[in-house]
Amino acid sequence: MLKTLRYRRARPAGLDEVVVPQRHLSRWILAAVLLLFAVMIGEGLVTNPAMRWDVVGDYLFSEPVLEGLVTTLEITVVAMAIGIVLGAFLAIMRLSANPVLVAVSIGYSALFRSIPVLVQLLFWFFLSAILPTIGVGIPFGPVFAEAETNSLITRFGAALLGLGLAEAAYMSEIIRAGILSVPRGQSEAAAALGMSRGKALRRIILPQAMRIIVPPTGNQAISMLKMTSLVIAISLPDLLTSVQIIYARNFLQIPLLTVACIWYLLMTGVLSLGQFYLERRFGKGATT
Repeated sequence: MLKTLRYRRARPAGLDEVVVPQRHLSRWILAAVLLLFAVMIGEGLVTNPAMRWDVVGDYLFSEPVLEGLVTTLEITVVAMAIGIVLGAFLAIMRLSANPVLVAVSIGYSALFRSIPVLVQLLFWFFLSAILPTIGVGIPFGPVFAEAETNSLITRFGAALLGLGLAEAAYMSEIIRAGILSVPRGQSEAAAALGMSRGKALRRIILPQAMRIIVPPTGNQAISMLKMTSLVIAISLPDLLTSVQIIYARNFLQIPLLTVACIWYLLMTGVLSLGQFYLERRFGKGATT
């Protein structure tokens, strides 16, 4: 009771009064200016007759645009799958005790991260210029099977190789960082329980590393979705290429590009929502 009385006497006067947050007038002014700016841009886009929103509505669900949309999604999914799987192997090689595997992983990442993705797409598309046929056999010996490069590496194949192999270089660093984020004691505890290194990696290390791996992987998936537009350089009819073919005939560039923007916004929103739920799923128990 004495302690309580002393504490009350020591409290400064007016502490029991309601605390009113300090008003930041500058923040409200800035918010109002930004809101006004956004309204002006929106009003200009909606009321501008040159936007031709009727054309946007006509082509938004047209067959060529939807076919290009499907191609874009296919490239995104398959290229990301290649990048994740190959990136996981490269990350494990980088963490290996074998110096040859480490050197191969480092060399791969250095090579594919140094060359622009557009250059890689063009390289794979024109590979037949230096390699007319691709064969399987013994080095400096007989060839068991071979085929023309152009028949094996189509436009779609070149897109997957250019985007997927480049993505693997970045995913290897993301996965490696996630594995290194798990305390070393987890691996030692798994080894003490008699687990092999591979089993410990699958059951102990990777489940904990996913909390670090998922957020940048989601960002990479969104970047991959947008990067598929680079396949316009090899004339693969994705979403952007399909839109370009249409406005090359009717010269309505802005309305058709608006169609592409709407679809990219929708797909990016879906991927961002999926990333949010995955982060929440793998982030359970990470904070107290």
